[in-house]
Amino acid sequence: MFSWLRSDDRRSKDPEVFQTVSEGLKKLYKSKLLPLEEHYRFHEFHSPALEDADFDNKPMVLVVGQYSTGKTTFIRYLLEQDFPGMRIGPEPTTDSFIAVMHGEVEGIIPGNALVVDPKKPFRKLNAFGNAFLNRFVCAQLPNPVLESISVIDTPGILSGEKQRISRGYDFAAVLEWFAERVDRIILLFDAHKLDISDEFSEVIKALKNHEDKMRVVLNKADQIETQQLMRVYGALMWSLGKIVNTPEVIRVYIGSFWSQPLLIPDNRKLFEAEEQDLFRDIQSLPRNAALRKLNDLIKRARLAKVHAYIISSLKKEMPSVFGKDTKKKELVNNLAEIYGQIEREHQISPGDFPNLKRMKDQLQAQDFTKFQPLKSKLLEVVDDMLAHDIAQLMVLVRQEETQRPAQMVKGGAFEGSLHGPFGHGYGEGAGEGIDDVEWVVARDKPMYDEIFYTLSPVDGKITGANAKKEMVRSKLPNSVLGKIWKLADIDKDGMLDDEEFALANHLIKIKLEGHELPNELPAHLLPPSKRKVTE
Repeated sequence: MFSWLRSDDRRSKDPEVFQTVSEGLKKLYKSKLLPLEEHYRFHEFHSPALEDADFDNKPMVLVVGQYSTGKTTFIRYLLEQDFPGMRIGPEPTTDSFIAVMHGEVEGIIPGNALVVDPKKPFRKLNAFGNAFLNRFVCAQLPNPVLESISVIDTPGILSGEKQRISRGYDFAAVLEWFAERVDRIILLFDAHKLDISDEFSEVIKALKNHEDKMRVVLNKADQIETQQLMRVYGALMWSLGKIVNTPEVIRVYIGSFWSQPLLIPDNRKLFEAEEQDLFRDIQSLPRNAALRKLNDLIKRARLAKVHAYIISSLKKEMPSVFGKDTKKKELVNNLAEIYGQIEREHQISPGDFPNLKRMKDQLQAQDFTKFQPLKSKLLEVVDDMLAHDIAQLMVLVRQEETQRPAQMVKGGAFEGSLHGPFGHGYGEGAGEGIDDVEWVVARDKPMYDEIFYTLSPVDGKITGANAKKEMVRSKLPNSVLGKIWKLADIDKDGMLDDEEFALANHLIKIKLEGHELPNELPAHLLPPSKRKVTE
C-alpha cells in the first residue's frame, strides 16, 4: 500500500491518505485546481473540466497525418488484426475519428453513445456538437495490444480552404483536445510524396506545448532509393523546424510500417533498428502513464494560473459605468501588452501563456463585466499544490514503479519484433500436435531441403545467421519474420534443423500469398518432432 500524509499547518487538520497516484491526482484536481478553473471560466476558453475517466483510462496513442500516409495501415500493423470501421486506400478513406479500444466483443460504438459513457474518457467531446459526433466512433475488439493501450485513428488531413470548412467542426480544436489527454502523438509522413499542407501545418501548431509527446514517423521509406531517402529526411527536418519552434530536434523514425514485402530492401537494417526504437518507446507508455498524467496536471495548473491573471487584469481595467464597449476593444487590441505586464509582474515564462490570436478571438464574445477580480487565496492553493503535493505524488510514482512488475505493451507486431535474429530474443516454443494429422509442410519439404543443405548444416542444423540471410530474401518486414521465427519454434541457441527451416519457409509462403499468420500453430502445421506430449 502506498500513502503519504499532508503535514503542512496550512492544510487540512486531518491528513489525507492517497492509496494510488491516480487517486491522488483526482483529489488534488477537484479540491485545489478545479475551483480556480471554475472561478475564472477556464473551461470556456481552454479545456473542459477533467473527469475520473481522464485519470483512470489506459495510455492512448494519437495517430495524425495527411491522407494516404498509412495511418490506418500503421495501426493495423501494430495490432496484426483488422479492426471494425477500418478502410485503407490511396484516396482519403478515413473520414472519422476512430478510438480503437479493447473489448470482449468486436463491434462499433457510435459517438453519441460514447460521450454519455462515464467509463470512457470522451464525455467532454460532446461540446463539439453533432457534426463531430457523427464522425466519431469507438472500434472495440479483443486484441492483446489493446489490453495495455488504446489508439486513436484520425481523418486524413487535406489541403485547401474548401476542404477545411466542409468538415463542419473545428478539426484542429478536436486534435488539441486529444493531445492534452493522450500519452503519445505519432505524426505520420509519406516518404514517397512528402508534402506538408497548410492544414497540417495548422494542426502541428495547434499541438504546441505537447512536443514532448510527439514522435514523427517517415513511413513508406521502402519505396525510394537510399540517396533520395536522405534528401527526403533532410527536407522533412527542415520543414518541421519551421513549424515546431523548439530548440530540440524532434525524433524521426524511418521505416515501412506494413506487413508486405519491402519494395526496396536496401535499408532493411536501418528500418529494423528504427522500428525497434519506436516499439520500445510505445511499449514504455503503460509504465510511464502515471508520470505523464502528473506532468499534464502541472501544465494545466500553470495555464490556469496565467488565465486567472489575464481575466482579473481585464476585469480591473473595465470602467464601472460608461464606455465599456470602447474599453473592451482597446483591451483586446492591447492584449500583447497585458501579457507582457503579467509576465514581468509575476515572473511567468512566455511559454505558459495561451495563444494570443486565439485568446483575442475568444474574448470578442465575452462580457468583461462578468469577469472575476483577482482572488489570491485560490492562487495560493494552486501554488501550494505545485510546491508540496506534486512533489509528494512524485515520490508515490516512483514507489508504484518499483512495487509493480514491469508493464509493457505485448502482442501484435510488438511480439514478432522481439524474437530471433530479427529482434531481441528467442521464442519459447510451439504447442503440442496430434500424431495422426498430416504435416502439410511435408509436400514442399524436398524443395526446402535443397536450400537447407546448401547452407552448410553441422550435425543436422544450420546457424541462425545463415537462416536469416535466406529468410530476408522474402523482403518481409522484420516484425513478420520475427513472428515466423517464434512460430517455427527455433531453438534458443539459434540453430535450425531441417523441419524448423521448412516450416519457417512455409510460413513465409503463407504470408507472401496474402494470408494472415496464425497466433499459434494449428495441428497440420506442427512438425512431427513437436507433436509428442511431454509427460
